[in-house]
Amino acid sequence: MVEEKRKLDRRTFSYYMRVLDANTGKLVGHLTDISSGGFKLDCQKPLPVNTDYTLRLDLPKDIANKSFMVFIARTRWCEPDRLDPTSCYVGFQIINMSPSDREIFMRMFERYGSPASKEEKKNTLDHLWR
Repeated sequence: MVEEKRKLDRRTFSYYMRVLDANTGKLVGHLTDISSGGFKLDCQKPLPVNTDYTLRLDLPKDIANKSFMVFIARTRWCEPDRLDPTSCYVGFQIINMSPSDREIFMRMFERYGSPASKEEKKNTLDHLWR
């Protein structure tokens, strides 16, 4: 059994959201898990750990009065998907986000995040702070 190492409430993300590299416009991944201090992406390629990325998150109209936000996040871990060998999961820690964007991020957490089941928590390897 994997012990939960974080104290932040973690939620599975029920809304399909793409996360882009703000500098290149290329897709980095899709949100699958969110907490107040970070998130997990489903990515098509592994990303180097402890690397900072300037990310762009397109926002739905019911969450914010702007179409996107840009922030800096650091990769903390990268694991292959156990069921799909063509993808991997990458955990990010939010490094720099404006206070107004933090409010939007927390609205997303509350509105679209579903508490992880005990079974999901038990079987997960997605610790943000390894």
